[in-house]
Amino acid sequence: MAFEFNGMQEGRAGLSRRRFVQGLAAGGVLAGLGLWPKQGWALRSSGQPEVLVGTDFDLSIGEMAVDFTGKARTAVTVNGSLPAPLLRWKEGSTVNIRVRNALQRTSMHDGEASIHWHGILLPANMDGVPGLSFDGIRPGESYLYRFDVRQSGTYWYHSHSGFQEQRGLYGPLIIDPIEPEPFRFDRDYVVLLSDWTDLDPQRLFARLKKMAMYDNHYQRTAGDFVRDAKKNGLSATVADRRMWGGMRMSPSDLSDVNGNTYTYLMNGTTSLGNWTGLFRSGERVRLRFINGSSMTHFDVRIPGLKMTVVAADGQYVHPVTVDEFRIAAAETYDVIVEPSGQDAFTIFAQDLGRTGYVSGTLAVREGLRAPIPAIDPRPLLGMSDMAMGHDMSSMQGMDMGHDMSGMAGMDHGSGTMPTHPPSETDNPLVDMQAMSPTAKLDDPGIGLRDNGRKVLSYSMLRSAFDDPDGRDPGRDVELHLTGHMEKFAWSFNGQKFSDAAPLKLNYGERLRIVLVNDTMMTHPIHLHGMWSDLEDEHGNFMVRKHTIDIPPGTRRSYRVRADALGDWAYHCHLLYHMEAGMMRTVRVAE
Repeated sequence: MAFEFNGMQEGRAGLSRRRFVQGLAAGGVLAGLGLWPKQGWALRSSGQPEVLVGTDFDLSIGEMAVDFTGKARTAVTVNGSLPAPLLRWKEGSTVNIRVRNALQRTSMHDGEASIHWHGILLPANMDGVPGLSFDGIRPGESYLYRFDVRQSGTYWYHSHSGFQEQRGLYGPLIIDPIEPEPFRFDRDYVVLLSDWTDLDPQRLFARLKKMAMYDNHYQRTAGDFVRDAKKNGLSATVADRRMWGGMRMSPSDLSDVNGNTYTYLMNGTTSLGNWTGLFRSGERVRLRFINGSSMTHFDVRIPGLKMTVVAADGQYVHPVTVDEFRIAAAETYDVIVEPSGQDAFTIFAQDLGRTGYVSGTLAVREGLRAPIPAIDPRPLLGMSDMAMGHDMSSMQGMDMGHDMSGMAGMDHGSGTMPTHPPSETDNPLVDMQAMSPTAKLDDPGIGLRDNGRKVLSYSMLRSAFDDPDGRDPGRDVELHLTGHMEKFAWSFNGQKFSDAAPLKLNYGERLRIVLVNDTMMTHPIHLHGMWSDLEDEHGNFMVRKHTIDIPPGTRRSYRVRADALGDWAYHCHLLYHMEAGMMRTVRVAE
């Protein structure tokens, strides 16, 4: 089923007037002109000036006016493009990228700029993190990034200076392999998902610090209490409300910033901009999904099409066919689809909080659109989601004071007491601890369980190669993801970045990093400069990634080979969590 799209047709879910106004500005390179986008990001199609190919590149970081909501705002762009141009490299080559900072110093920022090549193996001084690996790029100055390309696949790049990533400085990066790829495809598209706000990001950050639940418009009502009491019993319902009230948290608080503030984009355009990738019936189409958002987990599906996942974070995996997948901020997934039987299919990406979505189209010609599905019902967090036990009876009788640091209890899975670092105890920046954290690798995530669709989970991912190192880890390093919801404070082990000493690794060692999420938020954790080899519950190598998502109440482990000398950033890839303190320096030295 498909229908002609003229800029005013609404999908089955209905598009608000606000979304229509957003669609008037197409986004992308022509964001300020109000023009409809062309067929964007096809790697094997002609007429794509945004795609830069080769070994020598000149990039200029500047500002330009954009309009996604009916209000003109200033974005940070690369070569006048939002997203930044698609860069295409070749494995085995040496690239030279001259980045010029054309930003002006203003009262809002000092004009410093940077570019980080996310997931790319390179020397520390080429990594692009000001204050760690280099000094940043001052206004009017340039920096030459030069390094050998030692990998292939789908990646991306973005700023690591202030909030420039939120303001638009991000772009796709494709590295063509030396050897033939283990799958066939006829067309190749990037689908870059992101979030945009008309607010100045510094003001948004300040708002989060003052009122972290500002965007949580969905609160439980008296009617919900009556319904839950009928379903679960009065005592259990009262205990549930008392539990959440004592923690001063809300089970509906799934994301800090959502569609009530954000406009979601696909390849730099809104839903009504209708980014379109063309196909002919029977072709195999490769879609390279990149989550370039600042704060958003997206749940992606294409109604009427199966998606075969063939790569994760740029690395080949054994193919697995699904209906839907969740992609955390900074992750990438390559999928193969075979559209046939109808002229148009909707690419649908809704946020984890079910407050908004962005859509695009696969079609046999420009101007078509398929129906847009309704947003799924919004789920609620339960105590089991945060490893607080599977029913409320296990929590009755506990002191539900404001400080939840004393909530560590019996690990229901192993019968042992979980260990928490001393720095969490009586810490005003820590409001809870997980009682019984487990890996939950087969859990697709809150809002995706038992939804009638086959949903990807980490347990389904297996790298198409054996453990590249092969050694057993020589030691374990356990870190707890910690935070305080009301204060919007985020950290490792209760210590924010400015107060924490570097995590020291010995050059060449193989170690295991264990992450325990003691918060009610999901955190995608990214280690710069080195791969993160995710393990199963038994310590067996599963899949190689550069970003590993850590849901609430989970304990996940991965192996790292410390083969990159220097200081490296290690942080949550939710931008405002990183800025609030969930970051460490990893120092690799001989």
